[in-house]
Amino acid sequence: MHRLMVPLATLLSGVGLLVLGVGLLFSVLGLRAGLAEFSTVTTGLVMSAYFAGFVLGTLYCPLLIRRVGHIRSFAAMASVASTMPILHALWVEPWYWAMLRLITGTCLVGLYIVVESWLNVLAPREQRGKVFALYLTVTCVAMALGQWLLLVGDRLGFVPFVVVSVLLSFALLPLTLTPVAEPAPVEAPSLSLPLLYRTSPLGVSGALSAGLLTGALLGLGAVFVQRLGHSDATVAAFMAATILGGALFQWPIGHLSDRHDRRRVLLAVCAGAAVVASGAFALVRVAPSALIPAGIALGGLMFAIYGLSVAHVNDLIEPARVLEVTGGLLLVHGVGASLGPTLAGIVMSALGPGSLLIYFAVVTALQALFTLHRMRFAVPVPAEAKAGYVIVGGSSQAALQLDPRATGGQPEDREDLPGKNGAPRGGSGKTL
Repeated sequence: MHRLMVPLATLLSGVGLLVLGVGLLFSVLGLRAGLAEFSTVTTGLVMSAYFAGFVLGTLYCPLLIRRVGHIRSFAAMASVASTMPILHALWVEPWYWAMLRLITGTCLVGLYIVVESWLNVLAPREQRGKVFALYLTVTCVAMALGQWLLLVGDRLGFVPFVVVSVLLSFALLPLTLTPVAEPAPVEAPSLSLPLLYRTSPLGVSGALSAGLLTGALLGLGAVFVQRLGHSDATVAAFMAATILGGALFQWPIGHLSDRHDRRRVLLAVCAGAAVVASGAFALVRVAPSALIPAGIALGGLMFAIYGLSVAHVNDLIEPARVLEVTGGLLLVHGVGASLGPTLAGIVMSALGPGSLLIYFAVVTALQALFTLHRMRFAVPVPAEAKAGYVIVGGSSQAALQLDPRATGGQPEDREDLPGKNGAPRGGSGKTL
């Protein structure tokens, strides 16, 4: 592992700079959309375009990589991605921004696929769990730090967009200069929604809900705080608090779910998020100081939903199917993230900017109710048969190969685990 420290640190530093710029651009666009008097629905549609591009890139960037190779694909997508922030500043027009966000999302997921493929090459099989955790830690911290760059320079002018472009360009230096062997081509994930749903209705609904929440938070979180009348510093503090809360809460919540029925933990997390969001909606106008603590709690609970959903599904399948099924869940999460900003924008347009919290409360409450409904149909997975919780994020399918759950042995044959065709073993007809 020691001989890999230098190339690994180089790659992760490049990833950190890349995500730093991406995190800043989310909030910059939200604030600038507010200053340009875009409606929340229009802003939501613009932000949804980024996640739609992310889904398209997940499906089609592997084809480009397979055709021209990792290095050429990386160079092409990096060149396009680094010019997108500057183009945003040239013309403030919703449809134009939506087109740029679509292209940005497509290129960035392509970059993530290449970088994560290089990490796969560098990481020894026995160290993949540690590399995976380190990678996700770097991305979360960088995303949170990117929010504070809102305070650099004149947010009304060209400066924030130039900063993002510079960060993306500088990120390419350590990434392109790291000597790494050519990885194996990454396959586009296949999504058979009926098969995935038969394997675990709860896992699919959890991934969709997590996407609806994450997309709305990243796309409209800055707009929500700005339109409540807070300063840019408060916008940065709230966004950073939610992201860091998500990073900090995942491990203890996941560890708890390893020792108890994961569905009960998911139910508690969703119900808790609904209560926090509802309480915050009542508090933030009369007690603005409650905004940041509420952000930490909301981020911690909402970001845990996807990890719990993926872990629950992985409890039900053979390790040989982990990449296939988790790739499908990643696409479901991406679809949810594509819809989230638009749906949240509609709610905010109808009920006011503070109603983003109502949107969070409704989505998490519905997920809690569906979890309770599914718990009536099957017994919990025994603790000894669980695959173990792994912190996850909505990255690309290449990162899934770093998931240590994909390298283990076969679970014991059990009636309530689904077989290779997605149907439960033993003919019980129960799915979780």
